[in-house]
Amino acid sequence: MALPLLPGNSFNRNLGKEKFHKSQHFDYSNGVPMLVGAKKPGIGGELLLGQSLRPDFSVYPKGEGSASPAYVAFDKQVLCFDAYFQEDVHEKPEEPYRIRECKIYFYLEDDTIKVVEPEVKNSGIPQGTLLRRHRIPLPPPNEDQYYTVYHFNINQQMALYSRIFSITDCDLFTRNFLRKLGMRLKSPAPTPEDPYSILRSKMEESMKPLRPYERADIMKQFMDHDREVLRFFCHWDDSEAMFGDGHKLVLHYFLADDTIEILEVLSANAGRDAAPKFLHRSKLPKHAPSTKRQPGETTDRTVLNVFGPMGQGGRYILDSRKTGAVYEEFYKDCDLTIGAVINVWGRKVVICDCDGFTKEYYRTKYGIEDFTPVKYKAPPVPKRTRQVPPYSGFGSEEDSLCSCQGLLPKPLQKDFRKQLEKDRQGLESNVLRFVAKMVTDNPIDSERKFIISFFLCDDTISVFEPPQRNSGMVGGKFLERGRIKKPGQEQFQSDLSQYFKAQDLYVGARVIFNTQEFQLVDADEYAFHYMEQHAEEFPKANIGTIVSKLKSLCESRMKEIKQAFRMNDPGNTGVIAYEPFRNLLAEVAGDQLSEHEIMVVGRHYGSPETPGSDLGYLLSLAQEQLRKKQFESFQQMVDSFVHDDQDRTGLLSAQKSRTICKAFKLPLADDLLRATLAKFANDKEEVDYGAFLSAINWRDNPAPTPLSQSPNKYDVDWSEEPTGPAVKGISYPILVEDVFGKQD
Repeated sequence: MALPLLPGNSFNRNLGKEKFHKSQHFDYSNGVPMLVGAKKPGIGGELLLGQSLRPDFSVYPKGEGSASPAYVAFDKQVLCFDAYFQEDVHEKPEEPYRIRECKIYFYLEDDTIKVVEPEVKNSGIPQGTLLRRHRIPLPPPNEDQYYTVYHFNINQQMALYSRIFSITDCDLFTRNFLRKLGMRLKSPAPTPEDPYSILRSKMEESMKPLRPYERADIMKQFMDHDREVLRFFCHWDDSEAMFGDGHKLVLHYFLADDTIEILEVLSANAGRDAAPKFLHRSKLPKHAPSTKRQPGETTDRTVLNVFGPMGQGGRYILDSRKTGAVYEEFYKDCDLTIGAVINVWGRKVVICDCDGFTKEYYRTKYGIEDFTPVKYKAPPVPKRTRQVPPYSGFGSEEDSLCSCQGLLPKPLQKDFRKQLEKDRQGLESNVLRFVAKMVTDNPIDSERKFIISFFLCDDTISVFEPPQRNSGMVGGKFLERGRIKKPGQEQFQSDLSQYFKAQDLYVGARVIFNTQEFQLVDADEYAFHYMEQHAEEFPKANIGTIVSKLKSLCESRMKEIKQAFRMNDPGNTGVIAYEPFRNLLAEVAGDQLSEHEIMVVGRHYGSPETPGSDLGYLLSLAQEQLRKKQFESFQQMVDSFVHDDQDRTGLLSAQKSRTICKAFKLPLADDLLRATLAKFANDKEEVDYGAFLSAINWRDNPAPTPLSQSPNKYDVDWSEEPTGPAVKGISYPILVEDVFGKQD
């Protein structure tokens, strides 16, 4: 009965269908029209009549994991099956066929198969990879399809290129994987025995003696000590022979087979032929050279009597007692010790030393601890010291010495690295300047002041006398720049003269320059700062060394020193003036502390706020110098500061601020510029350039004129007058704590 034509019941199959494309079934191949779409579906992707879906690769059930493709999900995952195939052997009665075991690998990522036959020793058959990794088609009539994972199972046969493989078993991973796919695995099948393998095993068993006469395990020593070599350093004295001398040898003892090898060590230009080896690797007899033996006299086994036919089928009896056997002693590892003399085919070789591995071997096996090497070398002849003639007075001493060191005089090599590192670099002058006075009884010369400059790049010294008004002295250059010899040396001597170094110059030192004695009374800020930064080179500026010296000097006068500090601090502020502090240390230390060391202590323990560092006084000095030089480029400096301030924070680093000031040639001394910038810097050493430029602008914000009696630490031209002490107050509680420790 036909169904009524109700809504939803229709004879039109295209209702609800969205795809109507048609696959291409015909195309041209080499100009010939051919059917190329036999496997393609019909209209809309539907299968044609009699057409079945044949996937090209294995189709795995979808699980709860990631939806990655097979080449990603199953990368480096391989199924392994144990299999064998039977190969017929013609014209050989011993084996009508062979059973050849192999491994079948199935790669899950691309359905490729690889067949490998394990190599069997002395099989005589080419073994290894039988089938390289590729996709293998099914046997006819399905040769257009390929093997997939569902074609594999245990205890079944597979045809791979007309060769029948029988799968017997698989590994645990393969078994679990196939079970997860829902496949029912069969029971493992045994591998049949190979007739020829059984025959070979019987032959090998028959070759073994049923009752061996002796047991010789020669492989155990080789397996235990393979590649282990003892190395000894030896000496052979051949000086008794004509034109003979000593020979250095290296002896190698191989623990694997007790053989010895000796190599000769030839020095450069030894005059001997470089032989490959002094002794080839072999066992070394103790009593060599010995008498020659007859052939067959020295054997491993002794045959008592022989009966039966000679060759195959004959029988013989071995002498287990080895009656009449000839024994020959060879050197063993127990015979090789430091100091021992061994016989190397008639040559007496002394073992003098050994390497670390050899020492550890003898220490572990024999318990030897004394490995003192044997000295076989004669002490070297002391070299005669070259006598250098005394300095002639022509040229420099170094140049004269170079002409005495060879036939071809070479120019003096200067220390270019020191010159490059210690030369002027930007704001770093690398010049230490000191104020000095003449040490003389002449009252006029005693009032003269000099500037001694020490150049770190080449250790040269120059002396300059600042002109003083109404002094009667012209002033100017007093001593040309150059190296100065220390006094008390001979003028013409063989050794090089000693010159003044940077360590010889410090405040309070007395130096003699060309018979003129000077006393250093002060130094500039850069000299103090440089010496304190390089305290390891300048002991007089090393605060640690000075504090240690104070501990040893002031330990017995602790109460007296503390009482003196309290008397000079009536307000109990913890700060005393520099002069009483200096007088107290000079009284306590005497000659043990120099003036420079006292000043370093004062600088280190100086009070942060001192009268000499007042902001108003610094601005007065700065504006006075700017007014004298008629400097008015303040607006241009503001633009330059703003240009470098990319973040527009109004702050720049102190180094960059000093660079900009130097670029505009701001007529301020470096000490004064550093101190003024420090007043406008924060904890991060960033300068408020707006406030700084506004403060030094003498046009818009004039400051009062500085008093004449104010300290002159920040003079523009430092060479005119010596500086006063930069520190006016000393925080003595910190010093007392460092010297005497914390007191309850």
